[in-house]
Amino acid sequence: MSGKVTRLVLTVDGQKYEVVARPDATLAAVLREDIGLTGTKVMCEGGECGSCTVLIDGNPVLSCLTLAVECQGRYIETIEGLADPISGELHPLQKEFVERSGMQCGICTPGMLMTAKALLAENPDPSEDDVRQALAGNLCRCGNYKRITECVLAAAKTMRGGER
Repeated sequence: MSGKVTRLVLTVDGQKYEVVARPDATLAAVLREDIGLTGTKVMCEGGECGSCTVLIDGNPVLSCLTLAVECQGRYIETIEGLADPISGELHPLQKEFVERSGMQCGICTPGMLMTAKALLAENPDPSEDDVRQALAGNLCRCGNYKRITECVLAAAKTMRGGER
């Protein structure tokens, strides 16, 4: 590809970022390398693992397969924006992952959390099967699926106002 670049204005976690990127730059690369948001993990770079999942306009997408130029004018949410930006308080999903050991090596965790956030926005009272289906595109190299599912269900209950 030639040396052409595109000037982009991306809205990420409520902040606007101006970046200059090649037209073939993935959103994952721009987030990590140009903006400095390294919480989004890149493992397979082929859409197989889900570790790079972010939300675009509330929908989970694989940022390793999404071109950054496609994201201009859309709202991007990353793992860095999950906690309350003012108080720093962790999102209920994050709290449950910490308290219930929902992560081991941590590579899959950002993608799992962002996918789970989208699920709970659409379905605040998911069944265990709903959670498993929603997270089916996110691979955990450690095999921690049972705890991850428990964390999402506990967070859903907390977010509905129920006791843990």
